Amino acid sequence: MSKDLQVTEFNEIRILTTQQLSESYVTSTDTITKNFNRNKERYQEGKHYIALEGEEKNTFINQGQFDRGLKNSKTLYLWTEKGAFLHAKSLNTDKAWEVYDELVETYFRGKKLVSDLNNLSPQLQLLINIELKQKQQDTLIAENKQEIQNMRDVITLSPASWRKDTTALINKIAMSIGGFDHIKDVREESYKLLNERFGVDIKTRLTNKRRRMADEGVCKSKRDKLTLLDVIADDKKLIEGYIAIVKEMSIKNNVA
Repeated sequence: MSKDLQVTEFNEIRILTTQQLSESYVTSTDTITKNFNRNKERYQEGKHYIALEGEEKNTFINQGQFDRGLKNSKTLYLWTEKGAFLHAKSLNTDKAWEVYDELVETYFRGKKLVSDLNNLSPQLQLLINIELKQKQQDTLIAENKQEIQNMRDVITLSPASWRKDTTALINKIAMSIGGFDHIKDVREESYKLLNERFGVDIKTRLTNKRRRMADEGVCKSKRDKLTLLDVIADDKKLIEGYIAIVKEMSIKNNVA
């Protein structure tokens, strides 16, 4: 969250506008303003907030990429780290406290961290940057693994309704890559993976199944209605394998 915030400073103090604060805390600017007005005696100007008016306010707005509508208000309030704390206290939601902790670590204290790093030798800066990048990469890998596991938990295919469920997922995969025109390609890919993984040829099995049915006197129209899914249905291992393959394809395409 805070890593996406536009860094905003006034007189070298890192602050947040009311708009930034409300978006971070997932509330409205009206709520932030009402809470401030209701508890105004607790806020100290210069400690919890900075109030800009007139030319000073307009200069600040023009220097940043802010909504020009801010110029219409008489006073522009900028919130310090301590001000953000009081607003989190007023809201008193789990989200507000979670965001406040993140703001402290990655936004308000971010400037001090950069300053401290700049005072180190180039060699130490390089080592620290390498370690930070490694930690970021480790975090990203862990998040991706968790996301995949979450998707695996969500995608539950019942052996009792595997035909309907796998068909629904294949349709979703096709839609995710361009539309229903891709259904045939996605399904053929699933069959190809099944053949490779289990060392079978389900098309040959389908041909053989139709021949056996012909020998048994089954009419041609009924034989023609047979599909590769009917072949898979004859083998419990192929059913389990096909379910696993379609789930893997769904995860790969971010479909759940």
